[in-house]
Amino acid sequence: MRQGIIVAFWAAASAVVLLLVALPISLQAHLIAGLVVVTCMIVLKFFRAEGIWRQVALALGTAIVLRYVFWRTTSTLPPITEIANYIPAFLLYAAEMYSVMMLFLSLFVVSSPLPPRPAPKLDHTNLPTIDVFVPSYNEDSDLLATTLAAARAMDYPREKFTVWLLDDGGTDEKCNSNNAKAAAEARARRAELHKLCEALDCRYVTRARNLHAKAGNLNNGLEHSTGDLVVVFDADHAPARTFLQETVGYFTVDKNLFLVQTPHFFINPDPLERNLGTFQTMPSENEMFYGIIQRGLDKWNAAFFCGSAAVLRREALQETNGFSGLSITEDCETALELHSRGWTSIYVDKPLIAGLQPDTFASFIGQRSRWAQGMMQIMRYRFPPLKRGLKLPQRLCYMSSVLFWLFPFTRTFFLISPLCYLFFSLEIFTASGGEFLAYTSTYMLVNIMMQNYLYGRYRWPWISDLYEFIQTVYLLPAILSVIANPSKPTFKVTAKNQSMSQSRISELGAPFFIIFGILLLGVVATVVRIWAEPYKADVALVTGGWNLLNLIIAGCALGVVSERAVRRQSHRVLANRACKFVIDGHSVDGVIEDVSVGGARCRLYHSAIDGLRKGALGTIEFKPHVELSSNSLPVDVRKMSLDEKGILIGCRFQTTEPVHHQLIADLVFANADQWSAFQKRRHHDIGVLRGTLWFLAVSLYQTGRGLSYLFGLHRLGVSNPPAAPAPVAAQTTAR
Repeated sequence: MRQGIIVAFWAAASAVVLLLVALPISLQAHLIAGLVVVTCMIVLKFFRAEGIWRQVALALGTAIVLRYVFWRTTSTLPPITEIANYIPAFLLYAAEMYSVMMLFLSLFVVSSPLPPRPAPKLDHTNLPTIDVFVPSYNEDSDLLATTLAAARAMDYPREKFTVWLLDDGGTDEKCNSNNAKAAAEARARRAELHKLCEALDCRYVTRARNLHAKAGNLNNGLEHSTGDLVVVFDADHAPARTFLQETVGYFTVDKNLFLVQTPHFFINPDPLERNLGTFQTMPSENEMFYGIIQRGLDKWNAAFFCGSAAVLRREALQETNGFSGLSITEDCETALELHSRGWTSIYVDKPLIAGLQPDTFASFIGQRSRWAQGMMQIMRYRFPPLKRGLKLPQRLCYMSSVLFWLFPFTRTFFLISPLCYLFFSLEIFTASGGEFLAYTSTYMLVNIMMQNYLYGRYRWPWISDLYEFIQTVYLLPAILSVIANPSKPTFKVTAKNQSMSQSRISELGAPFFIIFGILLLGVVATVVRIWAEPYKADVALVTGGWNLLNLIIAGCALGVVSERAVRRQSHRVLANRACKFVIDGHSVDGVIEDVSVGGARCRLYHSAIDGLRKGALGTIEFKPHVELSSNSLPVDVRKMSLDEKGILIGCRFQTTEPVHHQLIADLVFANADQWSAFQKRRHHDIGVLRGTLWFLAVSLYQTGRGLSYLFGLHRLGVSNPPAAPAPVAAQTTAR
């Protein structure tokens, strides 16, 4: 009965939508209808409508979008005989239709994502054996030591899992290189990491040649190991102690399960967050994917492998001869192949690892270029829409994930289209200013409301536009190159933990200042056109407004490519761990308030301590979660201050033994709940209006900051950036 009511409802809703789309109404009636729909969506959003009412709001929005598509297709394209107008007009139309298609794919994927599921309890009488792979190429040994120590400390019987360091930086090929210096460095790296693995109770393995990049390295690990399950952590992804407890149980429940994927949580800001100062308050870019999209994909059995923080079944990997290596995004490609063979996947919506994001804008673009090119290779080599074995929902999900990376084309057309009219008088949009305003304004309002319905707590208004804009300049040629030659791209490791000792404009920043200047000329052209052609003022105003919106986003991008100096190279998190500080044989009680892989801040419950001074050497003692050979971390005192609660000291760790890395990993990464708590404090929906006003304020400030970097005025000092509309308590800060 209930199912019949639901079917009847959707049938009636579909009929209403089709009626609204095809109904021939006046311009004024359409504008009123659009505003009524927007009002209804706002009201439903205000009352936090869920379930069927949420679907009603999205259905109403879909009707307005389809009316816009109908009008855009039938009434706005110039005659094909006017070739100079028609070509740019059709490219813009294609870009808009792509955006509509991606909106509908998003609606299918994420309109009702799966809620978090409880982890099945482990059967300790029948636990699977596990191989933990940490693939490495050129990462620093201290970074690897922390990840390996955290992996070895996971809560699981020690005899049941083995941690492997898969070192592609010490291969035979590198050790025997014709470059004597490079060969000596590779041999030294191999010896150092081999010794480190022995000290941390891990296994070291390398291979003869660096074939097929990360996929080849992982497959070499499969050949040397025998565990039932395989866990993959990137070199900079340190797991919490509960990682295996939260993931392994699913494999005992579902024998057809090949993957359990968990989110990638980052303890440092990406270049946009750091340079705009939003890391503490605004949801991070990756949280929209891991917080909403992966949950939506999970509903359709299409959650895919993301290269790290995942558990995979060896039996499934053996069916495909290991990890796929045709593309440079071996993770998604492997999942696609296994999904097509009938295997299933699960997404666990809880951060259980903490990693590092690219620090510089250049490394950020390098990472995204690899992702974009890899997805284009998957489209070319695997072609999800026609991949045999996939179910229709899975095809749509993979289409959504792959086709998303075509956004640089649409962003480019949206950027240059208003300039075609303002600079060259090309009529690429045959509509009056009133028609454009009525149809396009309601479409845009409904579109942004629908995006807010889908991603409100995970993505603030206009931030996606900014992220796409800053990537478009460099991703467009990268995508064109892989379309021309699919085998050309090669896997390049993303640089992490880079030094940012000076404020500067990124080496990739010049095009953004040029684009900003061109768009600024577009504003001048708008004024000139209104003055010279007052009878076309409505069209000039609408086109000029479009160009002004592009200018606002471009101005904000100037702040993104104006790199802020980072005084501290590691990043600290709250700890609240009881400790003793020992100096010159004297022990003082205290608490570790926050900690990083480089040091800690401790509060000591005394007003005076003999021998305590800047530069003094001591040790911090605390009780780790696992039994270790020592509980003392040597430190030197870098900062001191005194308040009514006692002495506050900033310490730097002096790591001289492997056990010190184990203690640091225990302090920083053992507790997964801290990552969830930090994310939760950032997950709040500020709404379309407040979000838009906030973005305008940020853009104005960042435009000024970017121009000050261009002319060297930043050295004189600038004011603080605008605060977020709803301040959120901070938990993680740069150290």
